[in-house]
Formats: sequence, structure tokens, C-alpha cells
Amino acid sequence: MKVNEVSKVSGVSVRTLHHYDEIGLLKPEKSAGSGYRNYSDQDLSTLQQILFFRELDFPLKKIKEIINRPDYDQLEALEMHRELLRKKREKLDAMLETINETIEKEKGGVTMSNDEKFKGFDFSHNPYEHEARKRWGDEAVDEARKNAMKMSKEHQEEMNEIYRKLAAIRHENPKSEQAQAAIRKWYDYLNAHFTTYSPDAFQGLGMMYVQDERFTKNIDQFGDGLAVFMSEAMYEYGEQLKK
Repeated sequence: MKVNEVSKVSGVSVRTLHHYDEIGLLKPEKSAGSGYRNYSDQDLSTLQQILFFRELDFPLKKIKEIINRPDYDQLEALEMHRELLRKKREKLDAMLETINETIEKEKGGVTMSNDEKFKGFDFSHNPYEHEARKRWGDEAVDEARKNAMKMSKEHQEEMNEIYRKLAAIRHENPKSEQAQAAIRKWYDYLNAHFTTYSPDAFQGLGMMYVQDERFTKNIDQFGDGLAVFMSEAMYEYGEQLKK
């Protein structure tokens, strides 16, 4: 399959597939002469595995490390993925039950207890985390969890100000001098307050802004299309850092 076909069937953007190729995460064969990427059935299976780990918020660097391990078992990973989805379904079913009860009681003018109002809501842990730690190690899970949580906590107002400034120029070319200067401030801020981002890690974070609807929704509160603008600007900035 060509890259456009893979993008259509998987829902992964062409740009993201190109990025996976460039960082060595998913490297399809290229046609001699034309250089077109040709994805095999095994490549598609690998892509499915990558998306499975992205669902767990694993960084791209860690995904590459895990799936290239000699003892990596694709079937085992699929079975664990199935278990995660089952647990998510249970949680969603509980939340739907709470919604239905709330609607019915609101219609009837009945007051719900606090326990009833929040039945099914539990953000204290990832039900899949124990299995992931046991199989792929604490360090990988800790890094993934930290990366997923840190954007919603400390320094919120300072972060919001950076978002607002980026939103003001989101209709500019992401590769422009103005856009790159603005995204550099975001890069410097992340490195100063959270962790050291390599060019690849910074680009990977930008990819999450458009791949994960939670990021997209939060970022686009500052202006429609901001997540896409930031992702493209971050990708370009990462490319400049590599030179």
C-alpha cells in the first residue's frame, strides 16, 4: 500500500507516517527510482502496535525501543490491548449509567447524592498500568505517565500566556521567522520547567497535539487550528535543531 492508502485506512496523517519513517519507528520499503513508500502487511501490523502504545501515552522513543526488543511478542501486546479496551468499556458503561440516572432524576426533580453523581468517575489511576509496568518496565511507564499529566498542572498561567501569543499568529506560515521565534519560546519553556526535549521528542509532542483529541481540544480553546499550527511549527523547529 502507498502512504496515502495507509493514511486513509488507518486514520493516521501522511505527515505522521512520514515522521515515523524519518525517526526509524516505521520504515517501509521504498520503490527503486521513484522512492515511493510501499507498506507491507507487516508494516500495517507494526503501525497498529504503535497506535496501541500511543493509546497508553508512550513516547515515540520508548515505542521504538520496545517493539525492537528481541523478546517483543506482538500477540501478547494485542492480548493486553484487548484487556485495556475491556476495562475502558466497563468504565464507560458505568459513566453512561450515571448519566442516565442523572437525566431521569433531573426530569423527576429528585436530588442525587454526591456518591451517585460521581459513580464511574475515577481518574486516580490507569487500570492498564500494572500490566504495562510488569511487561515493559517502570521507567517507560513513568515517563509516559509524566508526559501525559504534566501539561495540565504547574505553571498553568504562564503556559496559557504562551498559548495566547501563539494563537495570535496561528494563521501565519508555521515555518515563518515569526512562528519559529514563538515556538522556540515554547521549546525553551518546556525544557526549563519539565524535562529535556530532544528534537525528536519535541516533534513527537507536537504530533500528540493533533493525534490525541484531548490535547487538540485543550489547545484549540485558545483559537481554532492552534494545535495544528503548533504541531507543524514544532516539527519545523525540530528539523532546524537537527541541522
